[in-house]
Amino acid sequence: MNRFEGSGSREAKIRYLDGDYQILTSGSHVVCAITGVSIPLDELRYWSVARQEAYVDAGASFDADKHAGVLPNQQARA
Repeated sequence: MNRFEGSGSREAKIRYLDGDYQILTSGSHVVCAITGVSIPLDELRYWSVARQEAYVDAGASFDADKHAGVLPNQQARA
């Protein structure tokens, strides 16, 4: 059995705020919007307030910003 199985394995519903979050429905984890990986609430460090999404790590957060068009275009230098 992994840590997301059993009685406390429900996904939490979260309202993401600037620098904090509010738990709307209790649970043990949230799911990364990019990778689909379960993130235990005590390990949640990356999210988007604008998109109300959680991310497993900085790389996933960066990918989400790229997909959303938030980052400026980067031009290759010669």
